[in-house]
This record gives sequence, structure tokens and C-alpha cells, in this order.
Amino acid sequence: MNAATDVEGTIVHNFDALNYVATDPLPRDAEQSHRLHEPEQMLTDIDPITGHDIDDLSGKPYIVDGNVVMYFESEETRQAYRDMPIDHPFHLVDNPYEDGEAEG
Repeated sequence: MNAATDVEGTIVHNFDALNYVATDPLPRDAEQSHRLHEPEQMLTDIDPITGHDIDDLSGKPYIVDGNVVMYFESEETRQAYRDMPIDHPFHLVDNPYEDGEAEG
């Protein structure tokens, strides 16, 4: 028997049945996608320093950090962003570099 004729004659869902419930997942939905909420590239057109929208991105300074591209209004705001200290809200308990203990 031909596989194409087997598929043509079968009913996948009987929508006319009174107790029809579509509970069978499609083969593509058997396993949830690991990339469901993971965009390949994120682009932000709001300057993180001033908070202003940037209408025309051509020629504007930007920073690429992994899969994020951040645009800035000017080179000054880009440099201000780069000069901001990285601030972690917690301290690791077993960090040997905490308080300069293990610096050589």
C-alpha cells in the first residue's frame, strides 16, 4: 500500500461529534519548544540614558551585547552608559575577591 493513500482516507478530527475535545497534540507540539520566548536578536531604539525614542537609527552609536543591540542618541550618552558602574544587588558569601582579600 502507498503511504499517501493511507493518509488521504483517514479522519484526524471528527468535529461533528457531540463530545469532541481536541486533546491530542499535533506531532510538532509533542514537546514544547525551548526557543518559545527567546528571540534571536533584540533591538532597542530607546536611549537608556535619556529615555527618548530614536526615530532614525542610521548613523547612531550603538552597543552590541550578546543578542541585544542598544542604540543611543549621541556618543555622549553612549559613553555615559559605558562609564556607569556595574552594580550587583547581592554579594557572594564565598567570594575570595570580596574586600580585596585575595588580590595579588
